[in-house]
Amino acid sequence: MRIHVDQNSDVPPFEQIRSTIAEEISSGELAVGTKLPTVRALATELGVAPNTAAKAYRELEQVGLLETRGRAGTFVSDAGDQAAARAAEAAAYYAQVARALGLSRSEALAIVQAALKS
Repeated sequence: MRIHVDQNSDVPPFEQIRSTIAEEISSGELAVGTKLPTVRALATELGVAPNTAAKAYRELEQVGLLETRGRAGTFVSDAGDQAAARAAEAAAYYAQVARALGLSRSEALAIVQAALKS
C-alpha cells in the first residue's frame, strides 16, 4: 500500500486514506484477500491518530471493500471486484445513452464529473 497523508491538504486525513485504499483496490494493486495493516500500525506509519485510520477502514467496510475477520485482521473483500464490475456495466450503459443523445465525449464526462462531486 502506498498511502501518503498530506497534513496541509484541504482533504481530511481519513478521506485521503480511504480514497487511496479504494483506488488501490479498484486498480487491482490491492488484490482480494490482501491483509491490511492493523489500525494502530497504519496510524503509526502515517503519523495520524488511530481513530483517523479506523474511520477510513470503517467507511471502506460499509461499502463492502474491506472486511474485518475478528482477531485475524482486516482484508480486501471480494465485494470490491463485484463493485468494480457493476460500475463498469453502469459506465458502459451511460456511454451508450450519452452517444444516443448526441453528447460529445467532453459533455458526457462533464456530467459524470458533476455527479461525482455531489
